[in-house]
Amino acid sequence: MSPWYVYIVECKDGTLYSGITTDVTRRIAEHNDSPKGARYTRARRPVTLVYKRKCASRSIASIKEYALKQLPRADKQKLIKKKKRASV
Repeated sequence: MSPWYVYIVECKDGTLYSGITTDVTRRIAEHNDSPKGARYTRARRPVTLVYKRKCASRSIASIKEYALKQLPRADKQKLIKKKKRASV
């Protein structure tokens, strides 16, 4: 069973978009190059991956995505910075 990921991309206009997937690389490519990308991101290409987190199941990924979408932008940016510092 493939792991699920919750992710955040930053769009060309500086806005943030959250989603879930089993293949982050494929999904980012879809956001940037395919009609399968979300309508929101298709109008704001290119997008850049700024955050991803592995989840044990689709249901957990969906719960995490919902929680991310409820956060104010400033809190999302803090989360992104914290994740970047941890991966350096």
